Order: sequence, then C-alpha cells, then structure tokens
Amino acid sequence: MPQYPRPSITSAVNRNSKVLPTPPVATRKRKRGHQYTVSYSEVQEFDSDGRLREVIVIEDTPPPPTASPATTTHTTGYSASYQPPVYAAPIRTRARAAAEAQALSSSTSSTALPHPVPKKRKREGEDASLLLKRAAPSTQAAVNGVGSNLQWAPGGATTTEPCDDKEGHYIIKPDDIIHARYRTIRLLGQGTFGKVVEAVDMQEGRRVAIKIIRAIQKYRDASKIEVRVLNRLKERDPMNRHNCIHLLDWFDHRNHICLVSELLGMCVYDFLKENEFAPFPRGHIQSFARQLLGSVAFLHDLHLIHTDLKPENILLVHNDSKAIAVPTPGKRNSPPRMKRILERTDIRLIDFGSATFQEEYHSTVVSTRHYRAPEIILGLGWSYPCDAFSLGCILVEFYTGIALFQTHDNLEHLAMMEMVMGKMPERFARAGARSKPEYFKEGNKLDWPKPKATKQSKKEVRATRSLQEIIPQTDIINRHFLDLVRKLLIFDPAQRITVREALQHPYFSQSIPLEL
Repeated sequence: MPQYPRPSITSAVNRNSKVLPTPPVATRKRKRGHQYTVSYSEVQEFDSDGRLREVIVIEDTPPPPTASPATTTHTTGYSASYQPPVYAAPIRTRARAAAEAQALSSSTSSTALPHPVPKKRKREGEDASLLLKRAAPSTQAAVNGVGSNLQWAPGGATTTEPCDDKEGHYIIKPDDIIHARYRTIRLLGQGTFGKVVEAVDMQEGRRVAIKIIRAIQKYRDASKIEVRVLNRLKERDPMNRHNCIHLLDWFDHRNHICLVSELLGMCVYDFLKENEFAPFPRGHIQSFARQLLGSVAFLHDLHLIHTDLKPENILLVHNDSKAIAVPTPGKRNSPPRMKRILERTDIRLIDFGSATFQEEYHSTVVSTRHYRAPEIILGLGWSYPCDAFSLGCILVEFYTGIALFQTHDNLEHLAMMEMVMGKMPERFARAGARSKPEYFKEGNKLDWPKPKATKQSKKEVRATRSLQEIIPQTDIINRHFLDLVRKLLIFDPAQRITVREALQHPYFSQSIPLEL
C-alpha cells in the first residue's frame, strides 16, 4: 500500500465553517397558570363551492394539558424520552361555528373543516388554485416536520397525528409499524442525530436496529452521506472481515431518513460504565486494538477518514460476561468487588455520519473533544493521522477505564497533552503559534496557565500523568503497549505512526495470558 499523503501542518484551513455544539438539555421549570385572552385574525379559506373567502379566526381555545414525561409512569419499557402525541386544538372560525350549529340542529355528525391556510397577499392575475398550492407547505418548519402537526405518510398522504417532538426527533411508540415492514420494540439510544430503536423485520423474522434521523434538513443531508459511505463499505467488504457496521436497508419514513442495520450489543463505553469504569484485561485490549486498527486501516485504504472514533462508536457483538470477585485496589482489608469480564471481544465500528473522503471538503473541527488530535485544535488541517490519535486515546482509556483527556477547553486540553506526551516539537509549535497565536507566548511556548485559568483547571492539569506513569513498564507486554500508544499519540501528524504500520507493531506478536 502506498504511504499516506503527509499534509503540511501549515496547510490553509477554511475558517468560515462552523460546527454547532450539541444543544444543552433544557431543564423543566414551573410555569404560571395559563391566562387565556380572546384574539382575532383574518385568514383566507375555501368554502364548499371552492371560492376563496375572508374569514375571522377566533383564537380563544386553550391547548389541552400535556403530561410531563418526567412524571409519567411508562409501563412499556421505553425510556423517558418517549413522549405521547400532543394534539393541537382545532382553530375556530365563523365558518366552523356555522357548521357546528347546523350539525347540532340536524343531530347529525359533521366532518371537521380543514385548517385555514395563512393569509397571503394575492398578486394581480393570480388565481385561487395557485395561491392554495403555494400555501400548502407554508413554512420550512413544516417541510422539515418540525413545529407542525402536518406529518408525512406513505404515498404522499398526510395525517394530523404528530410523529415528531419539537426538536424533530421521531416519537417512539409501542409496536409502531415503520415502512410497512418493521415493528418497533424499544428505544436503544438517542443522540444529536436522532434515535436508535430495536425492531422486528416482519419479512425476514429477525431483530434489527433502526437509526431514525431527526427531521431537520442538515441531519437528513448528513445521513445521506452516511448511506453513501456504508454502501461503499459493504460493497468492498461483503463478508465484513473488517468489522464495520453493515447497512441492511434504508428509506425515508415520514420525513425521517431511517438506516437499518444488524442488531448488536451495547457500546464499549456503556460496558465500562456499568462495570464502574474498571479497566479491561490486557488480552481484551490487545484484541480490541487489533480489530480497531484493522477497521480503520480498511477505511484509510478506501481514502476514508472516520473522524469520530470513540468508545461510544464501538459496539460489542455480544454482551455476554461473567462476574468475577477482584481485590479492591489500595485497600488491603477491604472486601473484594465484583468485576464483569466479557466472554467474547468481537466488536463493530459504527457511526459514519461524520466520515470524510480524503479528496472531499474537510470541515475545520471534527472529532469528539476527548479524542481530538492537536492539529485539529490548532487549526492546522487534518487527515488520516487524526484517526490514529483518537485510537491512541481509546487504547489508554481501555487500560485505565477513564478518558485520557477530560477537559472542555482548548488551551487546557493542549496543556494536558504536554503533560501526557511531553513538550510540543519546535516545528509543530511554530506552526501552531502562527495559526492560533492566542494559545502561545514568546518563543512558541504554550501560554499556560493564563491569568484567567481557575484553580481547579490548574489542579487538573498538574494532576495529569505522563504516559510512562499511566502504563508502567512492568513487563514486556506493557513495554510494547506503551511504545505503540506513544507512536499513536505524537503531536506532529507527519511523524505519527499510520494505522497500517501499527498493525505490524511487536505488541501484536505478544501472547497475553488470561488475567482479570
């Protein structure tokens, strides 16, 4: 395989692109009781003869009360993110009032009149049918399925039952039939992109996972890129020897792009969390490392950069584990604690929503904070080596149980990197100082700590240990593991080991005995 192109760390970067942060979860506040006032507005609607008429809207109908998901007890097994549908009260107009009066007088049921379209200024020479046609999806929000009760149904029909919440997430309902083929079972997870549900494929008789993208245009666009990437991976690796998630099906359901894949176990981060962040056995780390490096090398061979490698995006194929009693570290007379040990270490790499082809546009900032390479923080451009750096962070996290860089500030992050990896090389620091002078002082030295740095921040940086302290060289296995991680965690991406080279490291020739 030809060597990866080594981009200059002084390459130009597009500084106009913006990456929106994950929106914070709003806390629910106590609201005052509603005080309803009657107000009026003029709209246009069509009568039974098809003529456009001016009508007065009487806006005096209060919305129905809704139950808070935080206080509602669900017996369906779904998480608190499940919300029951909220129905909007019908708009009362003079025409509607007349129809209701007629229905009462004749003691027959009448059908509800359609919602009036918003009033628009009629242009000269424009007939009423064109006006109605333009007013149908009246706002971009309605087109995106957000802020509107008008929802999409198969065949282009619409229904007034809402299928989205106010943020564009699909509302998960028990035994919901999706695309006339998949019956939902339970919610597996939720993120910025949308939700993942477990479902039964009623045609094949097997369980699958469906990633349901939010009905927001930017997420729909990103999901179509992910479909393109997943199709390429499956085409080049039909037997899935490289352990990447395989796309089984995809479709558009009620304005939500849905990606169907095999149903796997929990993500590695969740296993760590449920195991009280106990480190993995060294034999398991070696197995994970070999699989991950092989998966990413396969991506790089296809000129594809994952850009968001992290334990949350690594799924276990099987959750099977056994509980073992282990001594409590640092406490001689303390009772042993229980630690779960995986029966099997097969994994799959997932979430290609941010994957980028080398020859295509690169946004300025990529990767989740804790796994972000220094060249990205310093705005020096990025390529394949940013994936190698993320893998180095992940392997250390497997060894210790906790994230290597726990920070949310760029300068603090760089200071922690120097504590872990040593001082920046002069050439790299000089390029960084040109790109981000606010992070450096005279002599191209990292300007840490700034006067505004908090005591807690200074304390956390001082408490950050070097790689040699984190991975003590107690035996040949640790010495090789430390050497591999050091080569993955090099400041200068041009000097960083490639994932293909890392697969040939002596660490993988070591036989690691069974241990806890």
